[in-house]
Amino acid sequence: MLAVRNSRFTLCILVLVFISFLFFARSDRHLSLPLPLPLPFSDSALREKLMVEEFHYNRMLEGRAKLIEKWGPTPSKVDPFPSHGEFYTIWDFFLPSFNCPHRVERVGVMGDGGKWVCGLERIIHKRKCVMYSFGINGESSFEADIMKAARSCELYGYDFSVNSFGPEIDEDPELEQRSHFFPYALGPKDAHSPVDDPKMYTLRTLMDRNGHDFIDILKIDIEGNEYDSFEAFIDSFGGEPLPIGQLQIEIHVFKDQPWNDFAKVLKWWEKLEAAGLRPFFSESNLVYTNLIRGARPELIEYSFINIRGNHELISSHPRRYSVVH
Repeated sequence: MLAVRNSRFTLCILVLVFISFLFFARSDRHLSLPLPLPLPFSDSALREKLMVEEFHYNRMLEGRAKLIEKWGPTPSKVDPFPSHGEFYTIWDFFLPSFNCPHRVERVGVMGDGGKWVCGLERIIHKRKCVMYSFGINGESSFEADIMKAARSCELYGYDFSVNSFGPEIDEDPELEQRSHFFPYALGPKDAHSPVDDPKMYTLRTLMDRNGHDFIDILKIDIEGNEYDSFEAFIDSFGGEPLPIGQLQIEIHVFKDQPWNDFAKVLKWWEKLEAAGLRPFFSESNLVYTNLIRGARPELIEYSFINIRGNHELISSHPRRYSVVH
């Protein structure tokens, strides 16, 4: 009996040692903590989880309609940032109430520049990973930390206002080899003739030029130009699933610009929802509000997961499943 107990104890120790070896062997030398393995979701379990989230998201949409009726009563009558005692802002109508079915974590520097990501532990195990980043502005901690975790990831960055990525990538030779920078603007149409300055490309055109049919992580922070640019991208697919896994985007509602209009923002947002994008996190840009005292909370970061199409975040077997038809 004692020998049996000892053998069981030894077996348990060996199993723990083996698991610990696998756990730490996958850790990235750039990170202080090892990255977790993906949760072993089956297609049926993942599908059920996404359908439950979609049910609750639709209930939130009913609440949005009631809130519009309360403060409108129509979208055209809703003031994005009321100043007469009403207790809401435009962001109260766009809640990130869809729960990502995987681990959610903030990647990049703490403070302005970091982003919230869904299921990074699934992306890092892909044989090929593609990330696009629009709006660099000398800070690339988010992109750098994604690439450190996902060794198969290639980065394509675009910003006509700077000449390169931030030092987080430019000063790391290994990351720099997998990064491609272009001084172009993202826009709703192509305008890149010799006389165009800056040269502007649609996202669809850039994907075609780069030979990509899917973007795992798409980051957009282009100071108010996100609306027309991303709407054109959605329209270019004519209702087909968007070839992206998730979207990290900063949305701007500047006071003296055309998008300071609740009805316009609502229509744009509903187009994202119709395309299968669901917000799972938001973070108000309080750095901007603090720097410009008296400013409205006009900037906010949203993270979306795409629940249509075929990718690692919504299926254990990509190219077989879509929760929205």
